[in-house]
Amino acid sequence: MISLEYRSNTKELLDRDDIPFPDIKRNMEELNTINTLLGGHSITVKGFAILAEDREKITVCEMGCGGGDNLVAIANWCRKNRIELHCIGIDIKKECIDVAKERQQLNGKSEWMVADYEKIVFSEKPDIIFSSLFCHHFTNEALIKQLHWMRENSQIGFFINDLHRNGLAYYSIRILTFLFSSSYLVKNDAPLSVARGFRKNEWIQLCKNAGINPVKVEWEWAFRYLILFAHGA
Repeated sequence: MISLEYRSNTKELLDRDDIPFPDIKRNMEELNTINTLLGGHSITVKGFAILAEDREKITVCEMGCGGGDNLVAIANWCRKNRIELHCIGIDIKKECIDVAKERQQLNGKSEWMVADYEKIVFSEKPDIIFSSLFCHHFTNEALIKQLHWMRENSQIGFFINDLHRNGLAYYSIRILTFLFSSSYLVKNDAPLSVARGFRKNEWIQLCKNAGINPVKVEWEWAFRYLILFAHGA
C-alpha cells in the first residue's frame, strides 16, 4: 500500500533523457485520449475562458506543450466563440515541438520554442500563460520559481491544470492503464503522476511562498485542481 501523505519524489520515466521518441509519441497519444475522456481538456478550456473573459483577440502560451493537444482544445473553443487566437508553445523536447507543428488546427496562428521555459525572454509578454500536467514533474522549490515566472511573464494572468493526490485517483488510474494502455510509459507514469500530485493546502502554500495573491484553487473532476491567478484581481 503506497503512502500518499506526501508528494512522491520518484522520477517518472518520461523525465529521463534516454526514452526513444516513438515511445514518447505513443505516450502523448494515450494521454490525449485520457484527457479527452476524463475531462482534462475541458478543465484547460475552462481556465482559459475565465481569464480571457470577453476579449476578441488573445495570446496564450503553454509551458511544456508536448504535442500541442491542449492548445488545439483552446483553439477549437476560440473558433466556436469567434476569438482571434495566437498560440505560443514551449517544450524542452524538439521532437514534441515537431509533432505540435503538424497540428492543422494551429497552423498560421502559432509559434514554437524549443527551450527550458526559464530561458525564454518574450519580446511581448503573452496575455495568458498556462500548464497542464506539467507542475507535478517538479520539486516544490522549483515550482515556486515557476509560479513567479508565470506571474511576471503574463499580462492577464495564468492558470494551472494538474493532478489531485488521492488514493481513489491513484488506484483507479493504475487499474485503467493496466487494462487498456499499450504504453509502458503510461502504465508506469500515470499512477506515479498522481503520487507526485498535490492537495489544496499544498497549492495554497506554494502560491503563498511564491508571493502569488490572490489565487483561486478549485477542485475539478476527475481528480484535478485548477489554479487561477489574474493580475489586478
